[in-house]
Amino acid sequence: MDETDPQTVGAVETTFAVIGVLQDRGGAGVTEIANELDLSKSAVHKHLATLVDQRCVVQRGDEYRLGLGLFQYGSFVRNGYDVFHKAKPRVRELAEETGEMVWLIVEENGMAMYLFGDGGSLDINVDSLVGTWTHLHLNSGGKAILSQFSEERVREIVDEHGLPRRTARTITDVDELLAELERTRDRGYALNLEEDLTGIHAIGAPIVHREEVQGALSIAGAANRLTEERCHDEYADRLLTAVNDLELNLTYR
Repeated sequence: MDETDPQTVGAVETTFAVIGVLQDRGGAGVTEIANELDLSKSAVHKHLATLVDQRCVVQRGDEYRLGLGLFQYGSFVRNGYDVFHKAKPRVRELAEETGEMVWLIVEENGMAMYLFGDGGSLDINVDSLVGTWTHLHLNSGGKAILSQFSEERVREIVDEHGLPRRTARTITDVDELLAELERTRDRGYALNLEEDLTGIHAIGAPIVHREEVQGALSIAGAANRLTEERCHDEYADRLLTAVNDLELNLTYR
């Protein structure tokens, strides 16, 4: 591991790296973590012992797993977002109306996080995505959020996080992205036409309160069902109505 950045604390970075391995693997032993991070077993054990003491990791025999102590912190953070509380009923209503997946997405430090979701009539475990990060340019909600930023801020985000390709349709050129964001601002919503996952389309709109973007709502579904035409002709009005109602609730809370 690289712990040479003078602006960071190496021990803290190592702790979060250990947490990352446990998250990715669903649990691991000391040797497995040490090999993954190129650390000594004794160093890994010290970090794990500290995390266990703080109830952020639990030990089962020789295996360590993430603990509910982390859930406590995550729940506290999510509950601090007023848009989370206000958006939940709108997300559920849209999912019931459309039968499709509906998401509340927020931005932090130039990345998007799925803060809340409902799978509609689909047999999908939305909890597997809640709390995960993704690049803003990859999905409709993220592009909707980016459309509210200045060109300078968009370029800063691209410089920091890049424009990684997920499918053949992913936007990977910053000028193409800026043109797409201009179209998004003009019509009030963004489209994701198989740019994140092949076979999936989505439409997203920004949530703006007091001239600041609070996040975005998006509807996602199978491309053969949620066609580009239906996004424009049917789902756009539903989505924008839900967002407008949500913005009013944020204003008159």
